[in-house]
Amino acid sequence: MQKVIHGDELIIEELSALGTEPDAIHHSIDSFGNAYHWFRLDTPRLLRRGAEVLHQAGARLAMITAYNRRHMSEPMQEVCYHFEQNGVIYNLTVTLNGEWPTVPSITSIFANADWHEREMMELYGINVTEHPNPRRLFLDKELDAGILNEVVPLSIMMNGACSTDLWERIMKDKEKRA
Repeated sequence: MQKVIHGDELIIEELSALGTEPDAIHHSIDSFGNAYHWFRLDTPRLLRRGAEVLHQAGARLAMITAYNRRHMSEPMQEVCYHFEQNGVIYNLTVTLNGEWPTVPSITSIFANADWHEREMMELYGINVTEHPNPRRLFLDKELDAGILNEVVPLSIMMNGACSTDLWERIMKDKEKRA
């Protein structure tokens, strides 16, 4: 196990029990001395337990980040819950897939999760179970839930175009010198 950098060892011990994969736990510190703890939970159903541990320790929910990623060509969604307690950041990440397609609401534990969870439902089409107020925030009802799953970021689109163009320029310059 990695050396724990900052933070309450009891919190770390309890959260560590929620992830059993070899790479499920990481601890880091940035160049400013800020400590970060990353926990990949075995299943989304363990999220409520992790949130309860952090709530009992006096942590606050700072943000929830939903994103799409690919693993071995398979698209999947992940959600990372960012908590802060005494200047230390605790991150709980869950992966959504065919076996675990939903995430439980933590709004009953952290009231400010309401907005973040509704945003995940609206923009990414993530099903948040037991949410007390699952109505949309701001997108028109005509738009499908999960609209961001269909958008191709400009940076990805431009990366392919720019790198191809750059490579063609390099090859032309090389031919001129030969």
